[in-house]
Amino acid sequence: MQRRCISALIRPSRRALLAGAPAALGAALLSRAAETVVVATSFPEELTTHYEVEFEKAHPGLHVQFVWKQSRDALALLSQPEQGGVDVYWAPSLGNFPILRDHGAFRPLPVDRAVLPGRLGAQPISDSKGMFEAYDLAGYGIVYDPAALAVLGLAAPRRWSDLAAPAFAGRVVIPLAGKVGFSPALYDIILQAEGWERGWSLLCEIAGGAELASSGPGPTGAVREGRAALGLTIDFLALGAQANGAKIGFAYPERTAFLPGHIAITTATRRPEAARAFVDFALSTKGQRLLMEADSSRHPARPDAYAGHAERIVDPFSLPPDSFFAYDAEIGRRRPSLVSVLFGLAIAERHAETVALWRALHAAEARLAAAPEAGAAEIAAKARRLAGFVPLSIAEASDPALLDRFSGRELKDPELAARWRAEIGAARAEATRLLASLDARL
Repeated sequence: MQRRCISALIRPSRRALLAGAPAALGAALLSRAAETVVVATSFPEELTTHYEVEFEKAHPGLHVQFVWKQSRDALALLSQPEQGGVDVYWAPSLGNFPILRDHGAFRPLPVDRAVLPGRLGAQPISDSKGMFEAYDLAGYGIVYDPAALAVLGLAAPRRWSDLAAPAFAGRVVIPLAGKVGFSPALYDIILQAEGWERGWSLLCEIAGGAELASSGPGPTGAVREGRAALGLTIDFLALGAQANGAKIGFAYPERTAFLPGHIAITTATRRPEAARAFVDFALSTKGQRLLMEADSSRHPARPDAYAGHAERIVDPFSLPPDSFFAYDAEIGRRRPSLVSVLFGLAIAERHAETVALWRALHAAEARLAAAPEAGAAEIAAKARRLAGFVPLSIAEASDPALLDRFSGRELKDPELAARWRAEIGAARAEATRLLASLDARL
């Protein structure tokens, strides 16, 4: 079922459903009505429905009511007086939880670190101050069509850089950072794993052989339907498609990351015991195993929940340490707007130019590999640097003062946008000139 595209979805409470009952019957039933726990979430309804049913089976005296909010709307709701009547916040929102914590929005949430480690390798996944806890983990990587790769005579990708291979040009789909919610985090993982400058050059090169998808399911759908051989995506979309019969594969590249969703109890809750009961259920072995059912295919944050799990779901706690790196969540949560803006300026707005430029560069490099010429390799290397240029350094991209200038996924400073566009345009023009000079020589 698709997530409903509205700002808030409130599941009717039992009181609302009884509104039309005869007065005497309604009063009798309401006297035995369950206490309601209000949970703000952005998880999809097919997942929350499982939790509603199973939680209420385990706690007959409690009822859970979900209020569906996207990240920005959830932040506004939980910043209101009495926090909008919300008892529990439960969502995959790396940015919201630290902001709300720092504004005193959450109660302490002690957990047993013997069963909930709060870390994945060297990467913290839960709050070091104990105010919110990792609930699930989402991995990022490459969905692929094994049959298409077999026809091409190519192996499944193992590194992010594999997607830039000329052999894959025209057969890759990647998400638009300004349109697809998970994509800024995906691209920031690549930028952290590969390094800022190298990472942007790699993203530009991949985009030079890729179609841009404007929806989250787009890359997986293109691979499933045979329109592409490879796509960049978040794992549960690919794993869910696999569970429903799609003949596709999913690879976690070297130096990827698994990013958590979190859960917390609000400071303003008037039902702390009921709120804690829901949190305890979500973090229990049974609650965590609900994550791995076919419609969700997500990763628990509790290692013991993986016992007997489906083969398609990787246990990240059992992966070799070099499978992922210590992703910096603090910088990652502050950079999605910047990543989206730069992706738009360097890639989305110039996609046709990007495709032509990298096609020409790959052709020049292939000719040089076959027939080296003095000085030509240096020219090609300079053209490559310019083709992947972005107009700010890693120091600037980590500067809180700069990051604070961004809100949403648009650059609202027209002068800065114009300057960055001009700098990118000049770099691309020089790269094109250099390649033309090489073409005349080779």
